[in-house]
Amino acid sequence: MSVSLARAHGAPCPTAVLDGRDFPESEPQLLGALADLRAEMSGQGAGDVLKNAIVRPSRHPLFDLDYRFVQSLPQSHDSFDLRGSCGHSILAAVEAAARTGMIQPLVPGCRVRVNVLNNGDNVVCETEETSDGGTRFTAHFLCSPPLRLPELLMTGDPVTRVPFEGRAVPVSLVSMGNPYAFVDASHLGADTPGRLFADDLHLFDVMTRLRIAVCESLGWDTFGAFPKIAALLPQEGGGLFVRAVSVPSWHPTVALTGAICLGAAAGIAGTVPWSLSGREAQDPDALLPVRTPGGCVRVAAHSTQGSDGERRLAWVSVAEKQVEYRGLLPRPRPAARQNGFTAPRPSVLPTSDRVSEETPWVPLTA
Repeated sequence: MSVSLARAHGAPCPTAVLDGRDFPESEPQLLGALADLRAEMSGQGAGDVLKNAIVRPSRHPLFDLDYRFVQSLPQSHDSFDLRGSCGHSILAAVEAAARTGMIQPLVPGCRVRVNVLNNGDNVVCETEETSDGGTRFTAHFLCSPPLRLPELLMTGDPVTRVPFEGRAVPVSLVSMGNPYAFVDASHLGADTPGRLFADDLHLFDVMTRLRIAVCESLGWDTFGAFPKIAALLPQEGGGLFVRAVSVPSWHPTVALTGAICLGAAAGIAGTVPWSLSGREAQDPDALLPVRTPGGCVRVAAHSTQGSDGERRLAWVSVAEKQVEYRGLLPRPRPAARQNGFTAPRPSVLPTSDRVSEETPWVPLTA
């Protein structure tokens, strides 16, 4: 069993990249194997690795890799969330796949096309620079065919007023890359960048409770990691300050899918990101500067105008994402199974609550 570790800069933890050819495809057996692997990794000092990328050479001629993301949850070794995806883990998977010979070696200018089985995303990872220790990428999330921007709104409205502890909080619920809840941080008591970026346990708790209220308003199970939540403030001259919650703590920067979703949301008139970023007075395809506690990200969203006059999202890109390759882990010891140990049934969300099960192939356009 091949297990590689790679970490994208800004990710909350490394990703365990697993060769899907070594794992069963049926969900109960897959999760049982992941529970065993997670217990073994914890025994080897890798218990902080909560992201799993299961990859294999793609069965589709337009892609290089088939990718499936599984989020390990901190409750126990057999708790997982299969909804959504992780952009940082996609880059980690491409890095590890190239280092282990699953795909061609990475060289500047080459592009690796990834089919995300969780939600049907098409992601192109473009190599900017390579070194012995890692690779710098630009990640392009493609919409094929281009999507009407309102289709990204989970409730159909730019702003949804979510009942929350005796009041209604205006939140934009947007799904691109992953489902996200975007809220004006001033509604949560963080009205300056200093307060937003402080290590404030009260703010973290409020955002966590608000995320649960969002789940309840959508009729989603509150168990799991999705939708994610991010609080925003405006930057002078355009752009956004962003603070996001990850599993199980603050995100050190912002998830790659969070940046992608934010870039798309900022192009939809009336949303919280659109209002705070000042996009009304700017080119809708202009770079969106995003400042996080761990640094800055620049997001570019490209849209086209259809014959009906509506704008459609074609792709969203994030540049200069560095990935560090950590190498192969030792093969897990089989002693637990030899002694008759059987992993308990993993805790996962029911299929009806997921963003998507394995979706049909979505062809890429030129």
